[in-house]
Amino acid sequence: MDSINPATGEVIETYDDHTADDVDSILDESAAVTSDWAETPITDRQQLLERAADVLRDNEDEYAELITHEMGKPISESRAEVEKCAWVCEYYAERAGEFLADRVIGSEPNARTFVSYEPLGAVLAVMPWNFPFWQVFRFAAPHLTAGNVGLLKHASNVPGCALAIEDVFREAGYPEGVFSTLLVDSEKMEDVIRDDRLDALTLTGSEGAGRTVAEQAGNELKKHVLELGGSDPFVVCEDADLDAAAETGVAARTINSGQSCIAAKRFIVVDAVYEDFLDQFVQEMEALEVGDPTDSDTEVGPQAREDLVEDLHEQVEASVDAGADLACGGGPMDREGWYYPPTVLAEPPMDSPAATEEVFGPVAAVFRAEDEADAIEMANDTHYGLGASIWTADLERGEGLAREIDAGCVFVNELVKSDPRVPFGGVKASGYGRELGKEGIHEFVNRKTVWVQSPGDEDDAVPTE
Repeated sequence: MDSINPATGEVIETYDDHTADDVDSILDESAAVTSDWAETPITDRQQLLERAADVLRDNEDEYAELITHEMGKPISESRAEVEKCAWVCEYYAERAGEFLADRVIGSEPNARTFVSYEPLGAVLAVMPWNFPFWQVFRFAAPHLTAGNVGLLKHASNVPGCALAIEDVFREAGYPEGVFSTLLVDSEKMEDVIRDDRLDALTLTGSEGAGRTVAEQAGNELKKHVLELGGSDPFVVCEDADLDAAAETGVAARTINSGQSCIAAKRFIVVDAVYEDFLDQFVQEMEALEVGDPTDSDTEVGPQAREDLVEDLHEQVEASVDAGADLACGGGPMDREGWYYPPTVLAEPPMDSPAATEEVFGPVAAVFRAEDEADAIEMANDTHYGLGASIWTADLERGEGLAREIDAGCVFVNELVKSDPRVPFGGVKASGYGRELGKEGIHEFVNRKTVWVQSPGDEDDAVPTE
């Protein structure tokens, strides 16, 4: 696997893939430690997770530079990503015991009935390159602490990050085999998914990858969670604070240089404020600093791979050809590296790529809606359903509109974000299952019902099937 710097196109380092024998040994090691790790007191597992947070913070600069060099994220965002990983570790170090405590249920006077949360075993995480540390830690922090062991198949363009994350857990004191990295191509994942030593899996990635993994996991009857793509609407009502909406909208579209599943991608603005919002939004997009991602002043860095720039430009060209107005940007930048400028497409047709596809890069599509009702209809006119953002001065209206949006999460007067404290995930083609929060840690546990009847009470029992 080649690690290539997107800002220069140069190979940073080449890593040897794991062979079939290597994979077999890693699965054996995971299987061997599964029972002991599940029986480790949760307080011990929480303490180890707290140490992982310390390791992340102690090495923040090193990890941030690695992220930036491997996938091109601006260095300020890379540092923020490492800090967020430490936060999710601290969150579950504090709350996992509470979330996994037996839940007592009333049944009969002479019986104790409760739900016990017990680990499933070995869980595979197939993770993407765009948030190479955060995506992994939001999986690992809850599910290792729940008593599962973790296996990571990371994106092939961030092998250095994958191995660094494995080292974080090793340095924190986790037993060998509790968290392991598989440096293999995606084509070899089917054999791993079929392996009896694997009990469950989760994937964050494209809709196509999700469908493939869901079919394979379903055929093996293995529990799985999917967090897939999105085409998030950003709805601006006529009473919105346009300054705040435009400023936050630009951040929501261009975070991670536009390469985020939950980035705002379709800006749907009611007619009464459309022109004013568009003017402010374009000005904000054009003012962004595009440049070397290692420079702390850079706000938009390169795209992670050359093919991603090509795909992005094809979508822009097709949308313009279909009738969209190119308000700014619109073509690969003439410089070293894989750069695409902040771009705004005004009023693209509803059958253009900007309206129907996930556009993964710093390209915003701004649509005109007749009124609020039309805006909500347009927001829901997508087969995706990951997140949405609504902007209005009327908080009661905002909450009401949030309930009308078909998405896994809706934010009012705020950009869509993942937060350790609240569940995260999508509906429709954006996947199923939840990460983070209390709901997230329960995805990969056996929610076992236990009924303990007092001796001698058999005659009082109610007959059941």
